[in-house]
This record gives sequence, C-alpha cells and structure tokens, in this order.
Amino acid sequence: MGTKTADETGAETGAEATTDEQKVSVTKSADDVAESGTEAADGRGAELDAQDAEDAEDADAEDLADGADLAEGPSGVGQGAGAVVSVALGLVSLTGGWIGTVAAARETLVGQLQTSSSASVAKQVKEVYGDAWATTALWAGLFALAALITGVVVLARPAFGAPGKAQAPWIKSVAWAGVALGVIGLLLAVLKYSDALLGLPSTG
Repeated sequence: MGTKTADETGAETGAEATTDEQKVSVTKSADDVAESGTEAADGRGAELDAQDAEDAEDADAEDLADGADLAEGPSGVGQGAGAVVSVALGLVSLTGGWIGTVAAARETLVGQLQTSSSASVAKQVKEVYGDAWATTALWAGLFALAALITGVVVLARPAFGAPGKAQAPWIKSVAWAGVALGVIGLLLAVLKYSDALLGLPSTG
C-alpha cells in the first residue's frame, strides 16, 4: 500500500471542505427559501385578514345604514292605508252609505211634515222627493270629494317625505283608483244635485 503524499492529502481535504461548504450553502439556501415562503405566507395571511376585517366593517356599516333608513324613513303603511281609504270613500260616493240614506229619509219626513195636503202636486213632489234626492247627492259629493283629496294627498306624500324613498307601485295604483272614483262620484253628484241627471219628473 502506497503512502499518500502531502499534495494528495491537501487535495482530498480541499475537496471535502468544498463539499461541506456546498452542503452548508445549500442548507442555508433552503432555509432562506423556507423563511421567505413563511414570511410571504404570513404577509399574505395578514393581508387577507385585514381585507376580511375591512369587508366585515363595511358590511356592518351598510347594515347599520339600512337599519337607520328603515327606522327614520317612512314605512309606507300610512300611505297604503290612505290609498285604501280613498278607494273606499269613492265606492261609498257611488253606491251610497247609511249616512246619506238616513239624511234622505229625514229630509223626506221633514218635507211631509212641512207640506200641507192642500199644496200643489209640484210642491209636494219637490218637498218630499226632490229635497231628499238632493240631500243624497250632497252626501255622495262629500264622500267623493273626500276620496279625491285623500288620493291626491297619498300621491303627493313622497315629495314631502324622505328623499330617495320610492313609493310602492301598488300604493300608487290604489291611490289613482281612489282619485278616479272620487272624480266620477263628484261629477255624478253635481249632475244629480243640479237636476241635470235624473231630475224631478214633470207634474204638468
């Protein structure tokens, strides 16, 4: 077996040292990459957490704003009730109500009491029937006017309410129906009261 020379020993030692240095360098590089990946992941996670927190805050702010709008803004219940009342008043003006019936019956009784049997037929007809029919037309006109005013108020209410609050379509439809019934009822009442429609029969 030959003896290694100093040159060979130095070469082997240098090669081993170089190999150890390469291993240490590779290990450090792997550790650096791992640390970099960990830091990047931590940074990305922090960014995601911050974004989630910001989104949650925005959602909470929107919920609070919506709740404030619902609390402060009109709910539309009053407008809907007003629209329904307008339609009901319009129907009463066209079909008649107990107030108008009682008022007409009272006027008939008053006419019978105040008219003597010796009065002319024309006077008796006017006092007993004509005044009662005029009273019925008067009450129908009052109901029609109330329906018209109520419907107009409901339709005009959003202009004086909270800005940006749109009126429900069904409320508008019902309110317009009430306005239409009020106009028709008022027109018919005026025509009947003036004897232009269904006037007293001729007694000549």
